[in-house]
Amino acid sequence: MNVIPLTEVSAPQMAHVAAQAHSHPMSESTVRSCFGSLYTCLGVYESDELCGFAILHQIFEDATLMDICVEPQHQGKGYGKALLDTVITQAQTHGAEVLMLEVRESGVGARALYVKAGFELSGVRKGYYKTAGEPEDAILMTLTF
Repeated sequence: MNVIPLTEVSAPQMAHVAAQAHSHPMSESTVRSCFGSLYTCLGVYESDELCGFAILHQIFEDATLMDICVEPQHQGKGYGKALLDTVITQAQTHGAEVLMLEVRESGVGARALYVKAGFELSGVRKGYYKTAGEPEDAILMTLTF
C-alpha cells in the first residue's frame, strides 16, 4: 500500500471522498485551499481510485492533522492507519514537536486509531460539530514528539 503526495489536480477526487466519508464534508474550494507551502496532502489509492486522503498543516514546530478520511467501502483495510503513520512521519521529518487534531465524539473508530498511535486527550470543544440534531462535541487530541 503506497501513500503518495497529492497535487491540486486531486482536489475534486478528495472532495468526493470527503463527501462519502463525512456528514459535513469540506467543499472542493476548501480542499483546493489546502495546497500551499504550509500543507502536505497525501492520498492512498486502490487500483486507480483515490480511496482516502490526509491533510497536514504545519507551522514551525506545530502540526495539525486537518482532515483524514477513507471512503466507507474502503475502511477496515488499513488505509487510515497508513495515512496517519505517514502524516506522523512527515510532521516529525519537518521538525514538528507536536501533532494536534480534533475528532467528533462519535468517531469511536478514529479515536481508537489515534490512541493506538500515541495521541492523548487534550481538550473538548462543546457543541463544535453540526449534526442533523444536537451539535456534537469535538475531542481534541495531541501527539507530542
